[in-house]
Amino acid sequence: MPQKNLEFGKYGAQGIKGSDAVARRLDYLIDFIATPVTAKRGLLARLNYLTRSTRTLHTAHQLGLTVTDRTLNAWLAGTQRPAKANLDRIEAVYRRVRRHHVARHLLVRLNAGGSTRVEIHPLNQSRVARPHQRVVPYRKLNVRRGDAIVTAWVNNDPRALEEAWTTDVLPDLGSQWGQYEYVSNIGFSA
Repeated sequence: MPQKNLEFGKYGAQGIKGSDAVARRLDYLIDFIATPVTAKRGLLARLNYLTRSTRTLHTAHQLGLTVTDRTLNAWLAGTQRPAKANLDRIEAVYRRVRRHHVARHLLVRLNAGGSTRVEIHPLNQSRVARPHQRVVPYRKLNVRRGDAIVTAWVNNDPRALEEAWTTDVLPDLGSQWGQYEYVSNIGFSA
């Protein structure tokens, strides 16, 4: 069923996979720290988040933060600056820990009232020649099964997210589901 658009973009259409758009929107809904990790303020905000409790710090260590407590304290005090590889690792671990912390709350928001209204903005065909353009309308639908989507997103598993999106959501569009495999944007009313 999925992956029917093996030559997506051949005629100039622009868009991203629907599951990637879902991941972007869920990232937006949980409000990551806006200041980059390379700035002192962004680094301290992430480190404070990761060390605010022993449980959070333990989760951070399980998810890939492999530095010693001594090094972590030096970073927090500002006496030592992490290397580029460690900055990337801090950012990745922060995002994973943040996802784990808000997943339950996000599921409540998405499943409130039994479903969530989703807006699907079709792919951009402005660069496609007229004879190859097709009519792909803007669509709205209710997603009643958001658990698999959120679980795949929390685990940072793009394949599982794509599977959940294409098997749980897109079939609700009926025979037009293939037109929405690639989109320009996805919006949640959560």
